Amino acid sequence: MNRLIDFLKKQPAGRLITLGFAAVILLGTLLLLLPVSVRADASVSFIDALFTSTSAVCVTGLIAIDTYDHFTPFGQGVLAFLIQIGGLGVTSVGVGLILAVGKRVGIKGRILAQEGLNVNGVKGIVRLVKSVLLMTLCFELVGAVLSFLVFVRDYPLPRAIGTSIFHSIAAFNNSGFDILGGLQNLIPYQSNVLLNLTTCALIFFGGLGFLVILDILKNRSFRRLTLHSKVVITTSLVLLAAGTLLLKATEDMTWLGAFFHSVSARTAGFSTYPMGELTNAGLFTLILLMFIGASPGSTGGGIKTSTFFVLIQSVRSLVTKKNFEAFRRSIPIDRITKAYVIALLSVLVVCVNTFLLCVLEPDLNFIQILFEVVSAFGTVGLSTGITPELCAVSKFVIILTMFVGRLGAFTLFSMWVDRPAPAARYVEESITIG
Repeated sequence: MNRLIDFLKKQPAGRLITLGFAAVILLGTLLLLLPVSVRADASVSFIDALFTSTSAVCVTGLIAIDTYDHFTPFGQGVLAFLIQIGGLGVTSVGVGLILAVGKRVGIKGRILAQEGLNVNGVKGIVRLVKSVLLMTLCFELVGAVLSFLVFVRDYPLPRAIGTSIFHSIAAFNNSGFDILGGLQNLIPYQSNVLLNLTTCALIFFGGLGFLVILDILKNRSFRRLTLHSKVVITTSLVLLAAGTLLLKATEDMTWLGAFFHSVSARTAGFSTYPMGELTNAGLFTLILLMFIGASPGSTGGGIKTSTFFVLIQSVRSLVTKKNFEAFRRSIPIDRITKAYVIALLSVLVVCVNTFLLCVLEPDLNFIQILFEVVSAFGTVGLSTGITPELCAVSKFVIILTMFVGRLGAFTLFSMWVDRPAPAARYVEESITIG
């Protein structure tokens, strides 16, 4: 045991976070397999429990088996706990538990929290974690109350309370799990304005990122916000509007439905219309939104809004021969490089896993497979309905895709490189591009 502790202390923060997520997924799998977690008239295989646990911890929402039909209230509580850990991050929850028992957070814990929340320094990190936990509690409490006003009309009081709490946790953490039963998601509430708007608000603020929300609360003026906050808010609103217009133009949806799915596709995964009935144009629109995803430091996945913004601005700068800047600020060149690397690695992950599923599931059409893979990578949870039909190997491919999507392709590929940058460089020589 001492050797294991010494080994873990020597590992970089990125590796420890990855191991932490993997450990929570495994623990969740074992808890979901317990007899107390599974309904008496249902059975859960190991691969389905692993799939469900991974989907919860990676705040995705893809399901191989229906949550309500297979799991008892205890099992549903386990899933809610896993979603909460996955959304906040293993390190944030760990720091919160240390603070709850009155212990002091050491430098290693602060570094892990810094890495998990994607901030630049450890200064004030404990105060930031406290703010994040309090903010999460407030959003989820308000969301649960508003959701309860809807669910209490259709369910007995105990189930209405449990469903409201579960839904609020899942929505704020951008995880598309539901406990309504019958694989129906939120389709029965397609026209319920209160539940639709409550869910959208929870998804939107959960996907903005904790730092952005704190920046808004502190400055309360767009002009005084940091460049990061301006980029995230602007890009999020543009994508939200564009997604709504494209879905309304391509699908037989109400404006409320188009707006809801434009929000939900940004890594939440709730649906009020059957995805299997959408046109290829609508599915492709959702694929683009899912791939971009939410914002850094949020509960969502994808390549992130800031990465997409930097990619677009770099193209604009190159074509117009203008300086690379935004909101009267210059953006460092290393941010451009990182954005392109993240985008390239993400496309690579999606392409490889799509190819594997095309080989493993020859009876499914390409757009269904691509949609499923991008949904898993973006930790979204939307599906055309093929997830329960996948074979065990295909489910394992989706499991890996969700894990890579939650932690980030760049993080996973780079965390094994633990050496300083080389001091010496070769002489530069140009090559032809394009």
